[in-house]
Amino acid sequence: MKINTKHIALAAALILIADRGLSGCGIQQASAEVPPAVTAGRVLPSPTAEPPVVGVSFSDGSDGGHALFVDGEERAYANITVSKTGSVQGEKADFYGENAAILAAGGAKLNLREASVTSDGAHANAVFSYGEGTVVYIADSTINTSGACSGGLMTTGGGTMNADNLVVHTSGRSSAAIRTDRGGGTVTVTGGTCMTDGVGSPAVYSTADVTVRDAELSTAAAQGVVVEGKNSVKLENVTLKANNVEKNSGKSPWYQAVMLYQSMSGDASEGTAEFTMLGGSLTNLNGDVFFVNNTRAVINLTGVDIVNDDPEGVFLRAAAAGWGRTGENGGHAELYTAAQTINGDLLADKLSSLDVHLADGSVLTGAVNPAGEGAVSVSLTDGAEWTLTGDSFVESLHCEAGSIQLNGFRLFVNGTPYTQGTAMD
Repeated sequence: MKINTKHIALAAALILIADRGLSGCGIQQASAEVPPAVTAGRVLPSPTAEPPVVGVSFSDGSDGGHALFVDGEERAYANITVSKTGSVQGEKADFYGENAAILAAGGAKLNLREASVTSDGAHANAVFSYGEGTVVYIADSTINTSGACSGGLMTTGGGTMNADNLVVHTSGRSSAAIRTDRGGGTVTVTGGTCMTDGVGSPAVYSTADVTVRDAELSTAAAQGVVVEGKNSVKLENVTLKANNVEKNSGKSPWYQAVMLYQSMSGDASEGTAEFTMLGGSLTNLNGDVFFVNNTRAVINLTGVDIVNDDPEGVFLRAAAAGWGRTGENGGHAELYTAAQTINGDLLADKLSSLDVHLADGSVLTGAVNPAGEGAVSVSLTDGAEWTLTGDSFVESLHCEAGSIQLNGFRLFVNGTPYTQGTAMD
């Protein structure tokens, strides 16, 4: 069958990319061209009010093509099999969906149920939503990718991705299960499981607004969640298990379960990164729990069961690393907790800051700023408690009488030793 060529409309031109950050999928070149034509592995039927197309198989083996491409139209499919091979390199695949197994663009509305989607090629994302007005809904489906830079669910350019009850498994390098890139969008995932095996392949990589509910997320060789720039991830009643054991970049000496940073690649707007977790559990197998670098970040935790299996790891580290301008690339973290138990130290280097707000019976057991380098403030309200496990240094402190147990250590507030049992305004 002859395949038709379609173009994705684009208003923005590409800019020079010096570093694609942790995603590790960019090429270091400049381009001022609009996205190229994209080709579909099969021409889709015309718009119809009939029920979804059922029991169809789609496949494509070309370099750059798609097994299923919907451009500006409404389509619905159920009980389908989609397979994709073929490889490409570079930003057209990461930003605009070139070589994706399934691509929706141009304001398309695509509904998928009981789909089996597989891709085996470099830059072969499985299900891709590109562009403002484009909406993909996928439910009760399985997704497997094996190539590098091949995410499970991919959203860019302001697209929308809604997913229910999926099993997503990626095994390649830089292949997040829930993946976003330049231009971001809105992603909502409910239920199911997302697993990654590859280096640099978090369960969620966000340059968008991502919400995950009632799901299981796990990684074998990467962070569990990465938020880049002025974007967010919200986890509600999620089980997250991260085993970050091999770096995708040599820019940081630390491992962590959750990272909030700004790579300066141009893929994410500069601004405050946000991570929120309500209920559920977070298990970290190697390194620190949270890391903030080269950005301002807000971390909100409410009633999360957090376990760090690495005795040398800290709970929160705000520090400079290899991203950003040297001397100006510290991390600036605000931590807000409610009914939250925290075990572990909170650190800030000389370029970084911490604002810690513990409330509603939260309990912290650990040292805060033990090196005395960062700009740090701590507030304990509504029955929150802090037990020190090392000398700690803060610039300001707000606490109720009896809320701090020195435990044989010293707490300095703007250079003055704190006396246990004292309320501080």
